[in-house]
Amino acid sequence: MSELALRIRGLKKQYPNVLAVAGVDLDVKRGEVFGLLGPNGAGKTTTLEVIEGLTDPDSGEMEILGLTWKQNASEIRSRIGVQLQSTSLFNKITPREALTLYGGYYPKARTADELLELVQLTDKADAFHITLSGGQMQRLALAMALVNDPELVFLDEPTTGLDPQARQSLWAVVRKIKSEGRTVILTTHYMDEAEALCDRLAIMDHGRVLTEGTPAELISQLAIPSVVELSFEGQAPEKSAFEARLGTGIQVRGDLWEIPTPDPKSLLPRLLEAAETEKVPYQQVHVRRATLEDVFLHRTGRSLRE
Repeated sequence: MSELALRIRGLKKQYPNVLAVAGVDLDVKRGEVFGLLGPNGAGKTTTLEVIEGLTDPDSGEMEILGLTWKQNASEIRSRIGVQLQSTSLFNKITPREALTLYGGYYPKARTADELLELVQLTDKADAFHITLSGGQMQRLALAMALVNDPELVFLDEPTTGLDPQARQSLWAVVRKIKSEGRTVILTTHYMDEAEALCDRLAIMDHGRVLTEGTPAELISQLAIPSVVELSFEGQAPEKSAFEARLGTGIQVRGDLWEIPTPDPKSLLPRLLEAAETEKVPYQQVHVRRATLEDVFLHRTGRSLRE
């Protein structure tokens, strides 16, 4: 048995006005949580739809659990689980009824009670779907993706729109899925989510994979372990005079100036002196470690949350 749950080479998908997937190569190992990161329009959802068999690729090679859609479509469907960005259910169906119904489509299915316990919905088992909160609906959608006891699970932006508590609850379910030996492939544009859940990840933009590796590997590649931030009340001011005096590039993000640096100890005295000379009206100075979002900004020059 191959150690890879997914192998892709040269995957392409062209729509009339956009090349959505522009030659993607990916290897995903069995038993890992693999993340596809990128802003809206990066191509990650289209890539996932092609892998899941929902959209036909224009070209490329793909093996899922050692199988291909052309020769083994029925077997692949029985061994994967899919949670889409949105799931539509009848308003007055209950979680127990939905899981029992969906389980009936497969020769092998986990029980509704087992799945409800896994996603922490036992107390809502017989409540109408319309009464569930957003986080509860997402956890039910995840349970439905697990109803056939899949080896490989796809989650497309599973926590978008959820509050912090609901996100943490869903993260716990993803960790539980991994502990059962399953492979998880998820898309997200939340950096904290990627760092918390993913063993490895690929950053996509304009239909291409820009870089991939573990979160720690990608951050270390920057060679800028720290970022100095100056915060302002309201929009950050024009930076050119301060930047020229400091002699270091500055990135403007909303009410922040960000200055990547390998040596914050030597930068800070120069920064404070320049700020006083130029009368920069900053509120606070903060030093933090580089993050995955810094990796993305370095690679693409734009924020993940556009």
